[in-house]
Amino acid sequence: MKIKTVGIAGTGLIGAGWAARLLFRGFDVIAYDVSPAAEERLKAQIKTAWPSLEALLGKPKKKGKLTFTTDLSHMASKSDFIHEAAPEREDLKIKLFRDIDAAARPDVVIASSSSGFLPTNLQSQCKHPERVIIGHPFNPVYLLPLVETVPGEKTSAEAMDRAGEYFEAIGMQVLRLKKEIMGYICDRLQEALWREALHILNKDIGTTGDIDDSIVYSAGMRWAFMGSFLTYHVAGGPGGMRDFIKQFDPTLELDWTDLKFPKWNAALETRLVEGCEAQAAGRSVREIEAKRNAILVDMMKLFKKHKIGAGLVLEREMKAKKKPAARKKK
Repeated sequence: MKIKTVGIAGTGLIGAGWAARLLFRGFDVIAYDVSPAAEERLKAQIKTAWPSLEALLGKPKKKGKLTFTTDLSHMASKSDFIHEAAPEREDLKIKLFRDIDAAARPDVVIASSSSGFLPTNLQSQCKHPERVIIGHPFNPVYLLPLVETVPGEKTSAEAMDRAGEYFEAIGMQVLRLKKEIMGYICDRLQEALWREALHILNKDIGTTGDIDDSIVYSAGMRWAFMGSFLTYHVAGGPGGMRDFIKQFDPTLELDWTDLKFPKWNAALETRLVEGCEAQAAGRSVREIEAKRNAILVDMMKLFKKHKIGAGLVLEREMKAKKKPAARKKK
């Protein structure tokens, strides 16, 4: 089935990011939200995303059509693929999946943008649970290429395959998990770093700026294209990971981490809020967002030049754009 019209349930930051990514690539979008006022916010988010997309990919050949509705059944019944991007409340998502499933064609894949819920729970009230998957993106959705796809107990391999083809068609790198787990892969890693950062802040070892700098000026530069395992493989020298394990304690018994979440307290909250505001240095979130987008565009272009990481996804999409369209047989 050719996907031409994509439905989006929920038009917050993630839903709007999906919409921008899709519209730029010529897909029609039907966006659903319970509030009519959400339409203007959605259009404003798309407007914010557009310059970055043009900087990365050039002018779009054809812009998709955006339709907004407060009728969930209309969105679901008219869509060839559906993204659920509602607030992160499991009870809300379960009900939403039930209602979308009842209105959508049985062959339409429904993908949740959830950051950590199990797809087995989300598909639990659906008549067609085999087409329910997780399609977890990363903010900003219109620029960052990774999507984690996760199957539930009743998800079919065929639905996962079709979802993977679709995501690649909209310029994404598919990370297909073998089985479900709360938090998936990336958010579990991010959560571990977040918890340790909060412990350091709670103990007043450094400010939020110090902790961020520890990533920005060192490991974060390597993580952007190597990740953790390849970084440590190289750190092992000529013997790679085998020698790394010999050099460093593989049992991880050193007292280098406090992964349990620190007990929340007023001092920690103050350090966190004031530290982040100091880092912002008077800049609005919109200003920081624009700078972030410009840097991400430049990074992806640089990675394309070196044929590594997210640059490979950009190169693949740029090559696909240059291919001449197949002539229709008369």
